This record gives sequence, C-alpha cells and structure tokens, in this order.
Amino acid sequence: MSPPRLFVDADLAEDLVFDLADGQAHYLGTVLRRAAGDAVALFNGRHGEWEGQIAAIGKGRCRVRLRRRLRAQEAESPLHLVFAPVKRARIDYLVEKATELGVASLTPVATERTVVERINRERLRAHAVEAAEQSERLTVPVLHEPRGLPALLADWPAGRPLFLCDESGAAPGIGTVLAGFAPPPAGAAMLTGPEGGFTDSELDALTKLPFVKPVGLGPRVLRADTAALAALAVFQALAGDWRQARLRRAPAALSPHR
Repeated sequence: MSPPRLFVDADLAEDLVFDLADGQAHYLGTVLRRAAGDAVALFNGRHGEWEGQIAAIGKGRCRVRLRRRLRAQEAESPLHLVFAPVKRARIDYLVEKATELGVASLTPVATERTVVERINRERLRAHAVEAAEQSERLTVPVLHEPRGLPALLADWPAGRPLFLCDESGAAPGIGTVLAGFAPPPAGAAMLTGPEGGFTDSELDALTKLPFVKPVGLGPRVLRADTAALAALAVFQALAGDWRQARLRRAPAALSPHR
C-alpha cells in the first residue's frame, strides 16, 4: 500500500524531525487510522519527495522523522492558466483539474463580461494542494490575486506567448497552432474568457498584441471551465509534458505498524 502524500512548507532533509499541521495530523490519525511506525510521503515543491516515518501521533498532533528521498525535485511544465472566474462549484473543479494537468500558475482575470466578483483563494489553494497530493506532482501551482485584463496585459512577461482561446470561430485550430511548438524558457499560457465570451473590443485589443496567439477549440461552444481544461490537455499532449513517461516513485521501505 502506498503511503499517503502530504504537502508541507517545511524544509526536507534526511533525519529531520518536525510536527505536521493539526489538520494533517487529524487526517492521518483519525481518517486514515495511521499509527507510530507507519510511512508517509512528504513534498514541499523545493526538495523533492521524501519518505517519513510517524514517530508519534495523538489527538491533533503528529511527529514525523524523514528517512530517505524518494524522488529528486524536477522541472515541471512551464504552462500557465489565465482564466475569467466562474461560479463556485465550477471554479473549484477547474482549479483541481488544472493542477492535475500540471499548470505552474493560475491567474483569475476580470473581463467585461465577468460576473463573479469575489473568489475564495484560501479554498482554491486547498483544492490545489489536495490535487497535487493525489496526482503525485512535486509542486503546487501558484494561485495569483485576481487582476483586470488590461493591467494583466500591460505587464505581461516578456517572451511568454499567450494562447487566446477564441470562441468567435476566426482563429485556426489549437492543434494546428501547436504543431511543432516548443515552449520558450518563459513558458506559455492559456487565456480563457467568461461565460458569454470576450467582447468584440476585448478580442480586437488582444489580437493586436504580438505575444497573443488566437486558437480555436473546435466546432462546438464550450463552457468556460471546459474550454480551459480542454486547451490545457491539448497543449500538454502536443507541446507539454504528456510527451514524457510517468516517473514512478521508489517503493516505501517502511512496513505499516512497525
């Protein structure tokens, strides 16, 4: 049985001993019924993935000693998602699945037709952490503060193409655009609009920018969250890390309930 994976903020190194957060201690002890001597896998986005052994566990507390590194930290896909926020259940799903698809960052952007005024970044961060733990990735995507579209475009990172998911039907298909595309060092980003799409004035302004590359997502009208996930999946398949084999972590050396 694979040990549970948990994301932590602490540094990770051999023989390091530290206490997990209260919620993680409750999860291991009460939900999973783990005991002293059991194995747990930990990652922090900086030092790879480590096998730890539960040294002590009780109500609301869990102390772990790190034993060995299971995987070295590795570069992940330099793919970013810029999206107009959608309603609660759909934005939760979007953040979870975008994390599983390997995005490096998520940036909510306010457009002229955006109707969601507030997002709960703490809740979305929790969804991203849980998805990273489940999908065996070594990092959690950065969740940026919401920004207005003009401000976002005004200081867009140099050398990072922005693929505009254009629902107007005027753009070439995403598969055609991405054929042979190699992400530059600054990475690449997908931009999706709100329910109802971008306005004509927004599309006109976007398509005049040299770093914006409009792409079409096929003959059907997609919901905003579907469009974002479809675009990410196509990118990863044609130009991203889906061209690589899955790297399996080393098996746990510790036996349950030692």
